[in-house]
Amino acid sequence: MDPKSLIATFGLVGVLAIVFAETGLLVGFFLPGDTLLFSAGIFTTTAAAGAGFTPLPLPVLLIAAPLCAIAGAQVGHYLGAKYGRKLFERPNSRLFRQDHVDKAEFYFNKFGPAKAVVLARFIPVVRTFLNPLAGMLEMSAGRFFVWNILGGVVWTETIILVGRFLGDRVKGIDKFVLPVVALAVVVSVAPVIREVLKGRGGKTQESSGRHRR
Repeated sequence: MDPKSLIATFGLVGVLAIVFAETGLLVGFFLPGDTLLFSAGIFTTTAAAGAGFTPLPLPVLLIAAPLCAIAGAQVGHYLGAKYGRKLFERPNSRLFRQDHVDKAEFYFNKFGPAKAVVLARFIPVVRTFLNPLAGMLEMSAGRFFVWNILGGVVWTETIILVGRFLGDRVKGIDKFVLPVVALAVVVSVAPVIREVLKGRGGKTQESSGRHRR
């Protein structure tokens, strides 16, 4: 889904609706949250007008985007708490795969509830499934809300402001949205990958130590 086309067609309301759906509804995992926020940041600049866009209002975006991200995640947590494991008991399809749930559960158990809720914001697909999973695994609504606010604000504001910064300084940046966002996602996920690999390395060493005994 091309973020430029989405913004041109649906404007600010479309951006906010997609942010809500991607973080709150299981069917929203395929929506382009990172690229859309980054593009929205770019299209708050005057360069957007030159690309045929009406610039998006930056103050409104900085307030509304985190609110939608937080609200969406709270809906996801509520659904997980209400329906439990049966929310995920469905056959694999184009809109659902069990391995997405397994991946989210891995991060939840690996980093602990609080850290996982924040880190998941920067990992596509995981950020969709971790919220209902947290509800299903009985992370309290109050505790989830606190870490959800932190994760929602950091995720949305960081990506929007990076887009704004580059949009002001890099001519033609709107033509390279996908490669730039891909790089940003890799950089943001790198610490998570490092922790996972360290954890697996530690398990391997423990296992080999047992075999020697």
